[in-house]
Amino acid sequence: MIAAPMTTTDGSLAERLLAGDKRALARGISLVEDDDPDGWALVQEIYPHTGRAAVIGFTGPPGVGKSTLLGALTKLERARERTVAVLSIDPSSPYTHGALLGDRIRLSDHFLDPGVFIRSMANRGALGGLSEAALQTALLMDASGRDVILLETVGVGQAEVDIIDHADTVVLVLMPGSGDSIQALKAGVMEIPDVIVVNKADHPMTDTMIREIRGVLALGPHEGWQVPIVRTESVRGEGVDELIEKLSEHRAFIEAEGTLQERRRRNLMNEVLAIATYRLRRELEATLQDDPSIQRLLDQVVSRELDPATAATKILENR
Repeated sequence: MIAAPMTTTDGSLAERLLAGDKRALARGISLVEDDDPDGWALVQEIYPHTGRAAVIGFTGPPGVGKSTLLGALTKLERARERTVAVLSIDPSSPYTHGALLGDRIRLSDHFLDPGVFIRSMANRGALGGLSEAALQTALLMDASGRDVILLETVGVGQAEVDIIDHADTVVLVLMPGSGDSIQALKAGVMEIPDVIVVNKADHPMTDTMIREIRGVLALGPHEGWQVPIVRTESVRGEGVDELIEKLSEHRAFIEAEGTLQERRRRNLMNEVLAIATYRLRRELEATLQDDPSIQRLLDQVVSRELDPATAATKILENR
């Protein structure tokens, strides 16, 4: 027997999600991940109930301990009786588009906590580390009544910092003695964080790295929010209470300055553009496969008879 399609108008799934039902939230996320029309209908219905959660984005090179840090942070937030949702964006397999890093073992202590919801998701090749489905998932988590949403993504290259467009506060996590961390200092990524965490701070190179970071920050503006540097040893939970304090201070600052709403307006505009760009590209790719004239145009590019920019112009003119 074929199951009847889910409808949100009867209130069953939407109402359960809005009431904080973890199974309803998981079902809604699966629908969005599968690009199911019912998933998009669900997002449309719950969207007026979003905008209440504090969204904090974490980025940094692989291996710096972001997942362990999020686990320690979640523990302290739960001690404060705040509900938490964690969305970990992993690199995708180029073959299956599934997440390569898999479930977050380091967050396993919280799996049975009804006040914590954890989800891993593939970025599906999204250049900035966040896929269209991930953006909608954050909305579903927000609507489910979570007080805090922690977004985690891998990558600190110049083209991999779009987490800034989807979080109220951005945290850059680095570790001493890492070549990736030094590259982060050079890549312009230092311009995006509101808080910098130096994790695994028992490393002998910690003081040297903090001096380097301060040197880079000194080149920036000296008014407004001054980016703090927090030392943590997340395996032992050291420094995490200070991190929560700095996150709270940043939240209070942007609320007092009136920039929280400005950030969210910018974030939502960028999200609309990102989704539109993704869908236009998908439509264009489908057209390219079925249009012989487009294939001939591409053949001209391959044979060096036509340059790529001119070919792109011709494709757009003929849409």
